Amino acid sequence: MEFAGKTALVTGSGAIGGLGHATARVLAAGGADLILTGTDPRRGAQVVADLRAAGGESPGAVRFVAADLSDSAGVRRLAEDAEDIDILINNASVLTFSPTTGQGLAHYDAAFAVNVRAPFLLTALLAEKMAAGGGGSIVNVSSTAAGLGMPGMAVYGATKAALESLTRTWAAEFAESNVRVNAVAPGPMRTSKVIAAMGPDMGDMGLATALKRTSDPTEVAHVIAFLAGDRASYTTGAIVAADGGRTAI
Repeated sequence: MEFAGKTALVTGSGAIGGLGHATARVLAAGGADLILTGTDPRRGAQVVADLRAAGGESPGAVRFVAADLSDSAGVRRLAEDAEDIDILINNASVLTFSPTTGQGLAHYDAAFAVNVRAPFLLTALLAEKMAAGGGGSIVNVSSTAAGLGMPGMAVYGATKAALESLTRTWAAEFAESNVRVNAVAPGPMRTSKVIAAMGPDMGDMGLATALKRTSDPTEVAHVIAFLAGDRASYTTGAIVAADGGRTAI
C-alpha cells in the first residue's frame, strides 16, 4: 500500500462531503495513518467513524484534532500535537465572496489568517521535522481563482495566489531536505458546502470548463494523493490544475 507506515495531517478535513474528507479517504485507502482537523468535534467524529468503516482489513490509525486555524496559537498547538508526520495537506480554507467595495475587513483578515498564515506556520513548524525523518511531502490546496479574474473573489483569489507563490518558494527552500512542496488548483467542485450554498447545479459553473461539468471531490483528492506519494518523487514546485480544463480555455 502506497502510504503504509506514513502519517498525514489533513487540515480542513472535519466534515463529511468536503475535499478534506475525500482526500483523507484516498490516503486511508493507501494505508496512511491520519490526523484530521476541523472546528467541530461532533462533525469530526463523524468523519473518523466514516474512515474507520471504510478501512477494510488493514485500516490505518485515524484521529481528529479540534483546531482553530484562524488563531496562530491554535496552529502552533496543532503542529505540536501532530508531532512526526510525513505528509501535510494544507486544505483548510475560508471562502469570501464579495465585491471589493463591499468587502468587510473582518472577513478579509479571516481569509488571510486561515488561507495563508496557517499554512505558512504549519509548513515552517513541520517541514524541519519531516527533513529530520528523511523527507516528506506538502500539498497546498489552491484554486483556479488564483489565476483568473472572478468578480467577487478578489480576497479569496489573492489568498490562493499567495499560497501558490509560497509553494514555489518552499519547493526551493526545502528541496535539499528531501521535502517536496506542490499545490493543486481545483475548479468547480461538488462539495457538500458548495451544494448547500448554490444548489445541485452550482449555478452551471461546470459549463465554464472544457469538460462542461463540475468535479466530484474524490477526483481532486486523487490528484492530491498522487502529489503526496512517492509516484511524484520528481515533482516539486508544481501548481497542478484539477479544473476540468477551466484555465486552459
